[in-house]
Amino acid sequence: MQGFLIHNARIVTLRSDDAASALPRRRTAMRELGVIPLGYIVVRGDRIERVEAGTPSAEMRDLQPIDAAGGVVTPGFVDCHTHACWAGDRWDEWEMKLAGSAYLEILAAGGGIHATVRAVRAASTNDLAQGIEVRTRQMAAYGTTTVEVKSGYGMDCETELRMLDAIDLAASRSHLRIVKTYLGAHAIDPSIADFVERTIDTTLPAVMLRHPRITIDAYCEKGSWSVEECVRYFTKGAALGAGVRVHTDQFNSLGMLPAALSLGAMTVDHLEAATDDDLDAVARSSTIAVGLPATAFCLGTPTIRARRFIDGGGALALATNANPGSAPVRGMPIVVSFAVREMNLTPAEALTTVTWNAACALGLSHICGSIEIGKSADLVWWPVDDERALGYELSGALPLMVMARGALVLPRHSWVS
Repeated sequence: MQGFLIHNARIVTLRSDDAASALPRRRTAMRELGVIPLGYIVVRGDRIERVEAGTPSAEMRDLQPIDAAGGVVTPGFVDCHTHACWAGDRWDEWEMKLAGSAYLEILAAGGGIHATVRAVRAASTNDLAQGIEVRTRQMAAYGTTTVEVKSGYGMDCETELRMLDAIDLAASRSHLRIVKTYLGAHAIDPSIADFVERTIDTTLPAVMLRHPRITIDAYCEKGSWSVEECVRYFTKGAALGAGVRVHTDQFNSLGMLPAALSLGAMTVDHLEAATDDDLDAVARSSTIAVGLPATAFCLGTPTIRARRFIDGGGALALATNANPGSAPVRGMPIVVSFAVREMNLTPAEALTTVTWNAACALGLSHICGSIEIGKSADLVWWPVDDERALGYELSGALPLMVMARGALVLPRHSWVS
């Protein structure tokens, strides 16, 4: 069995001795990183076997040594909200946005999601899978080891199923952990009569039959799915065994947040336009809010009011929202930087949002999101001696090593011969 010994490291474990440690971190617990100032990690197969302070004993000579030289080792980032399955590009509409067109105006003119839908419908399963592989490799170069990938650019039964097949195919060919989500309610296709009813009554059951217990998602916004339509979609999906997530309150507060909480949503994502009362209600609930600060930066819109949310006891995760239009972003370090500089999070809170809390958002905190015995060996070695550098630097050094499920994703240098 292959084994590694990562030693001489500052280890940011994210582990906790709290009895409620399986839950997302809130308030001051978000600042508890479980740092081991100098220690080592033993990896055998795809699991972490030991995490200890100090220096390893001579009995571990059978392991491949990796001297971290005093550098920081963190859990792999968990990118819990992406749209990394797509085809085509949106260069033209990007220039329209630069010229002053708003996102919803571009959408109404047939651009945005609709442009990508046309390209995805023309792509094969393998084409889509290869695109996912390229993007997730780029994400891994910035320290991401777990990626959620949504469908949603098909908007008909055949293409949505093809997208989900492509996500599965990419996952089977990758060391990264790739988690699929069915985003059936992404936009309204005006070319399909009774589109909402067809999605709820035909496409959703077909997806659930092929992918039992998959999490389903929706985009509730003006010009897209209404609150009433989302509730019908989620109610049908929940009855079929699906988990529920929802994009909501990005540009307008339409009343989806109270409905999402009543439905027991796993996450509510965006929340830039959420009212204070709704934000406070989410903070008091078990639902995790997923902020997408890179999207706010790209669109020139506000972010979720994260400081208020955390201080009110909310569970916050952050993600890239990687997509071809509003978030051409691959690297989680820039999300950490935005969290600190634009959202008023501490560096420790920011790291928690993209590791432990993001793993909780995907229901994977028992597998990843922290460096603990028995968990997946998802580890990143950074060429810095203080983890606060990840929030301080806007264009910092890239990882020296990324390990996903015990496999070296990068690099393949002489020191790991």
